[in-house]
Amino acid sequence: MLRPLKNKPLPWSLWWRAGLLGLALTGCSASQRDRNALIPIAPALALPTLTQAAPADLALSPAAPRSAPVTLWDHLQRADEQLYVVLLRHAIAPGTGDPANFRLDDCATQRNLSAVGRSQAQQIGAAFRQRNIAVAQVLSSQWCRCLETAELMDLGPVEPYPPLNSFFRDRSTAASQTAQVQAYVRNQPNQGVLVMVTHQVNITALTGVVPGSGQAVVMALNEVGDLAQVGLLDAGQ
Repeated sequence: MLRPLKNKPLPWSLWWRAGLLGLALTGCSASQRDRNALIPIAPALALPTLTQAAPADLALSPAAPRSAPVTLWDHLQRADEQLYVVLLRHAIAPGTGDPANFRLDDCATQRNLSAVGRSQAQQIGAAFRQRNIAVAQVLSSQWCRCLETAELMDLGPVEPYPPLNSFFRDRSTAASQTAQVQAYVRNQPNQGVLVMVTHQVNITALTGVVPGSGQAVVMALNEVGDLAQVGLLDAGQ
């Protein structure tokens, strides 16, 4: 408490300062009371801590087993429900096209399979047999490299089929030969595996795919009767 000095009244400035100090002390008390009156907010979601959680709460559920992807071989093994057409490019025959003196009835004038190509053709046939693919029919271009590929595969009797002949040198027959192959497929029973051994240009005209030697494009008829691609098959893989 402020006391007057020598019974003299306090100067006005001292009274003013004392008033300000009283207001400050009063404000601090009110603020402290307000803080004491606050109620903590409870969390909206209480999560168990690691010490509280039971082992079952922390255990990860085992991943559901994934089914194996369906392969082209799987499709061919189920050919009792669907007709599949295997458009196979002949096995490895080094070079491009055929010699200028090419004659259809003389293999010596043609581009033929190499030793590697003959081995490849045998491996393709073995891959079909190992997977128990039931081949209903084998058709082939009349070119010697196609006939030899089909025979070395040993999947059944080989039937020469002219619409599968190469039109690499004469593209004027491309449209008609392609249409004949499509019509032939449409007239087959809707089941089984039909192997057609032919040339790159023929397969590309039918599918838009450029297969390598010994590769095949697997096709099936869709709902409207058109050939639709199932996938590219490499029997060596």
